[in-house]
Amino acid sequence: MKYYLRYLRIVSFFAGVVLQVVVVDIILRQIGLRRLARKTMRKRYTRFAVRFRSLAIRMGGVMIKVGQFLSSRVDVLPEYIVNELSNLQDEVPAEPFQNIQTVIESEFHKPFDQIYQDFAQTPSAAASLGQVHMAVLFSGETVAVKVQRYNIQKIVDTDLSALRTVIGWLKHWKEISKRADVIALFKEFSLVLLDELDYLKEAENARKFAEMFKDDAGVRVPKVYAEFTTRCVLTLEDVRFIKITDYDQITNAGIDRKEVASRLLETYLRQIFIESFFHADPHPGNLFVEPPGEDHGWRLVFVDFGMVGRITPHVRNAMREMVIAVVSQDAERMVKSFVEIGAILPGADLKRLEEVMRILFQQFWGKTMDELRSMDHREMHRVAYQFRDVMYENPFQIPENLIYLGRCIAILSGMCTGLYPGFNLFQELLPFGEKLLAEETQNRGVQYWIEQAVDIGRKLIALPSRFDRLLSDLESGKIEVQTKPAKTQIQQNQQLISSIGTLTGGILTAAFVASGAYLLVHGYPQLGYGIWGIAVLGLGWMVFRKKP
Repeated sequence: MKYYLRYLRIVSFFAGVVLQVVVVDIILRQIGLRRLARKTMRKRYTRFAVRFRSLAIRMGGVMIKVGQFLSSRVDVLPEYIVNELSNLQDEVPAEPFQNIQTVIESEFHKPFDQIYQDFAQTPSAAASLGQVHMAVLFSGETVAVKVQRYNIQKIVDTDLSALRTVIGWLKHWKEISKRADVIALFKEFSLVLLDELDYLKEAENARKFAEMFKDDAGVRVPKVYAEFTTRCVLTLEDVRFIKITDYDQITNAGIDRKEVASRLLETYLRQIFIESFFHADPHPGNLFVEPPGEDHGWRLVFVDFGMVGRITPHVRNAMREMVIAVVSQDAERMVKSFVEIGAILPGADLKRLEEVMRILFQQFWGKTMDELRSMDHREMHRVAYQFRDVMYENPFQIPENLIYLGRCIAILSGMCTGLYPGFNLFQELLPFGEKLLAEETQNRGVQYWIEQAVDIGRKLIALPSRFDRLLSDLESGKIEVQTKPAKTQIQQNQQLISSIGTLTGGILTAAFVASGAYLLVHGYPQLGYGIWGIAVLGLGWMVFRKKP
């Protein structure tokens, strides 16, 4: 009965929200009160977020996770809702100690005082599914014991059932369904959540991270005590050091906060782009800084491996393209990487998006977060107004299989800036991006350069006929203009086209020369000299062709 009432409470809350949205945002707009609905929207939606936050704190369980999940959907939800939900992790009430003791005794099948020499009744950290207590084993070792909340499996099953009902409503709402596949999002959310309830999987994740960084003196992963670990209880080495957001303590320990931010980013670049396996919950309670010791320098310490992400080769390649596009400020490549990764909605105007990216690179590339925050609001407004059509259509989405990666990167960016306000993500990415670009160039075989040369040659051969057709169309009137051009104007057009042809031919010839040189250096002399022959022909065409 208790769990049924919990189900009804969750469903009734969302039913009330959906009803208000239907009445105000759909019905009022259809009867001509669009302005009223728009004027009150922010206030109403903020009130929804406040009420949900209160409900989540009271009920705990999956509701806390839902709030954290929604706070990462910056592509779907307004910023003011995201901000309201972003601090739910720090507001979770602790489970009574008696319940924690019951869970531990049922897992190990022995009295509590036969398991631990000492056990702190007050948790050092409390989360939605479990909490952490410090304890001392009979061996004398101090450990951190993570224990699931009492009856959490039944609570999770009830909450997921209620959410499944709500999702059934939302999938019919066009404004949501066109932005995200809610069924797929719910499925991913459920799978990650159920994985978090299995501490044996978390222990295995911790061991995998320890293996990944065993040769990295700057990273520490706590040891797992397998004999004191079950599906509902996880025992780890005590690694209580400086919380990564305790900036004064980090400085007082003689540690450069900029170095901490850089190492944090480098560690995640390795996890994402090399290992394809990453710690997906980098909030401040899960990251510490260990001061330097007699036999080691300062170290970055990771804890809590319940939420991890895995990246497919396809996604990793698309993300590598994205990093290369950022460091090279290549707008076209950036948009292509968005398409490849599934972050752009079908039917979006890709050329318009490329234009947007070029302007954004020009305006914001290389700036720190402090510089971006201090930019003239009028300049920001001008850029926003220039691309108001793109902002209104909102062609971007975070793919459901990348939602936790998107959330991870957003949190990571904020943490790096908090550690060092002058942190420049562009400059930090530059060496890594240049390395990727160098690897890409080295991995390009002869076939790639042959294809490029053939493509350039095809375009070069086609240029004279294309320009001739353009002139014929202009002279015959097939290309409509507002006024009939005079003979002098046609001559000017011919001269302009000729100049463009000369410039284009020069660029293409230079490309052939560079390709031929590359092939010669890499041991393909015949092919290289052949490419140079094409370059000579192109040069001859530019020199001896008939001028207007």
